[in-house]
Amino acid sequence: MREKNIWILMLFILSGIVVGGLIGELASHVEFLSWLAYGQQFGLTSPVELDLSVIKLTFGLIFKINIASIIGIVLAIFIYKKI
Repeated sequence: MREKNIWILMLFILSGIVVGGLIGELASHVEFLSWLAYGQQFGLTSPVELDLSVIKLTFGLIFKINIASIIGIVLAIFIYKKI
């Protein structure tokens, strides 16, 4: 049996999150699919700034996850295991 690469799994999971999030956003406008867009947002809502006079760095990170993203993650893992 061939060894599976963890980077391929991470790529599948990231793809599942992105596609699921997109589907969730699109489904929010359809009444009977609006439950797919239900989710939460968490992270740094106001960015952290580091001003060094020469360079100014701004750090921010927000996670926005919805039901469709979770379904996308589960499908991505399932597809990875089948490959």
